Amino acid sequence: MDGNSAFETIETETKRVACGGGGAALGHPKVYLEMGEKDEITCPYCSRRYVLKAGAESGEGH
Repeated sequence: MDGNSAFETIETETKRVACGGGGAALGHPKVYLEMGEKDEITCPYCSRRYVLKAGAESGEGH
């Protein structure tokens, strides 16, 4: 995994994230991922891992 952006971890403040694979020529179509009950999710296309930031709202709703 040395410097391979395909396996990077991205912190987010929301449980719903959008991943487009980095936008480069080797990217993938934008997909929306929902963490649900968990505090992290991995993109099925590029293996980027999205993790809810500590202290971010983990509840649903407005």
